Amino acid sequence: MSNKLKIGITQGDTNGIGWELILKVLADGRITELMTPVIYGTSSAAAFYQKRLKDIEPVRLNTIQSAKSATAGKANIVECGASDISITPGKPSKAGGEAAAAALRTAIQELKRGDIDALVTAPIDKEMIQSEEFNFTGHTEFLAKELDGTPLMIMTSELMRVGLATIHIPVSEVADHLSKELIVERIEQINASMRQDFGVVRPKIAVLALNPHAGDGGLLGTQEQEIIKPAIVEAYTNGTLAFGPFAADGFFASGQFKNYDAILAMYHDQGLAPFKTLTPDGVNFTATLSKVRTSPDHGVAYDIAGEGKADEQSMRNAIYEALDIVRRRREWEEWNKNPLEHFEREKGRDISIKDLAEQENND
Repeated sequence: MSNKLKIGITQGDTNGIGWELILKVLADGRITELMTPVIYGTSSAAAFYQKRLKDIEPVRLNTIQSAKSATAGKANIVECGASDISITPGKPSKAGGEAAAAALRTAIQELKRGDIDALVTAPIDKEMIQSEEFNFTGHTEFLAKELDGTPLMIMTSELMRVGLATIHIPVSEVADHLSKELIVERIEQINASMRQDFGVVRPKIAVLALNPHAGDGGLLGTQEQEIIKPAIVEAYTNGTLAFGPFAADGFFASGQFKNYDAILAMYHDQGLAPFKTLTPDGVNFTATLSKVRTSPDHGVAYDIAGEGKADEQSMRNAIYEALDIVRRRREWEEWNKNPLEHFEREKGRDISIKDLAEQENND
């Protein structure tokens, strides 16, 4: 029996670039040496986009009933939704949204059962996917309902990791959603994720201000003084290395972000705009849930869908990150079964969980 991890991949909106990304990644045969891919979608959509991708090797998909019967060394597909779906690249349609929802619902059930080890989701159209059966503002909110834990959205790359205090809400409502309790919770979530998901033993976390110039002593807003700073102090008192609040513009422009293991932004675009500018091939990770889910850090890209122009690197990185996080979590769980033994062995050294696992493998 193969010990390769099974990674589920949803097709996303069939009128977007999801299938192009998936097929480009799978065209490199080395990917099946790293893991066993299980695609959730329709073979007809795969065939439609395969015909449009002239510059890559054809990808043969092994049709299966569920991930339980996935074959190692092959790209497997679990058929989801209508097989005769109408595909209109670049044009939003309810059919494309329904196809995305069908794939996601099937994949999440298999993820919950443990039939796959992690889930990677291709982009969806948040408007087209809406229905009586799927009434969520995004993947994160859907996963929050289906899985144990409170989700934290983290954008991650080799350059930086950015978590969000608030996610998909109007900017006009951000201040009303912020509280000391929420920010303390988010800081603690980031701290926990950095340790178990990324192998950082003592993470340093930077917390951004809400207002320009960190409020300028209350002249431009009082959230820094009344909410954010007290939350940082409480988290630090509890043992988490949290610092700030930092004015966002200077923090990123000066390169100060490089001094921290993670950053907590107050709202969506405050964190994602600099992240995507500095690291265009980053990964969206839904942290602090019972299961691992990642995705590319971009949307459906209707403007280039079906033209073969989509860059698959963010999707490839999302798959790599899912593999790494699953392994790190297992290493963390193993380490915590008898932490005293590991502590005595590594006493006096600042060593990551990943390094510990590699050393043990070499013993």
